[in-house]
Amino acid sequence: MIEVEGLRKNYGDLIAVHDVSFTAQPAMIFGLLGPNGAGKSTAIGCISGLLQPTAGRVRVLGHDVQLERRAAREHLGVVPQELALYEDLSATENLAFWGAAYAMRGDRLNQRIHEVLSVTGLLDRAREPVKRFSGGMKRRLNMACGMVHQPKVLLLDEPTVGVDPQTRVRLLELVRQEAAQGTCVLYTTHYMEEAESLCDRLAIIDHGKIIAGGSLAELRAMAGESDVLRLSGRFDPDKVGDTIKALPGAELVQAGADSLRLAIRGAQHKLPELFSALADAGSEIRETTLTQPSLESLFIKLTGKELRE
Repeated sequence: MIEVEGLRKNYGDLIAVHDVSFTAQPAMIFGLLGPNGAGKSTAIGCISGLLQPTAGRVRVLGHDVQLERRAAREHLGVVPQELALYEDLSATENLAFWGAAYAMRGDRLNQRIHEVLSVTGLLDRAREPVKRFSGGMKRRLNMACGMVHQPKVLLLDEPTVGVDPQTRVRLLELVRQEAAQGTCVLYTTHYMEEAESLCDRLAIIDHGKIIAGGSLAELRAMAGESDVLRLSGRFDPDKVGDTIKALPGAELVQAGADSLRLAIRGAQHKLPELFSALADAGSEIRETTLTQPSLESLFIKLTGKELRE
């Protein structure tokens, strides 16, 4: 349904997306997981045809997005991170506008508007101006506008940013329903919990590059059995490096004067030995946080930083 091959997008000297390749199948939720500024939205822009790639090729249902724009876009639904709504219009009028953009008319359009208003819980507010809606209601309507024409491929760019927990649950359930009906969903997020609960396959992206990809089980296996240990206090990075190297099963991920991050196997059994060795190296530990293997720990292991940094 989606084929991305060697995708690259430059803005002057800045490489926003660098040699990204992946495929996504029908009824699949494919996640692009990475921190803000990693290149997720730029990749979505190129896949949707809204941005001209510097290099590479994107196909939607076999149609080249740049060379066969109309054929590719007929099958695409896009839900951008920024709300794409006309606030002076009602929910029904917004949906009618976007449906008409995909050549929907008459009874078919009216029926579909009723359906998406129902599944998004907005049917009782259908005639009100959008400017009266809460932030969560606008997010739900934004999703409805992207799926009103029943696209075979749905591109969702951070659709739950800034919403309340109830709206988040409703939106995630909508995504699952779309995939269950055979839609191919491309989902970008920087929320690890969403990616773990929602996606069939994932690509972790950072600085425009895919640094890991696969099923959730495959990515967890890449994280290994290592826990992530975060220490704050006072440290000598040079001495700490030699100290950690001497400890079996421990790997220094990031070292600073006031913080350390380590990947360490069976950390709960090795903390006394670790603390003693760090104290001998002149370190002062004030706070400790231990995290079990997860997508977050894999990301930290690969990049040395938190997912949301």
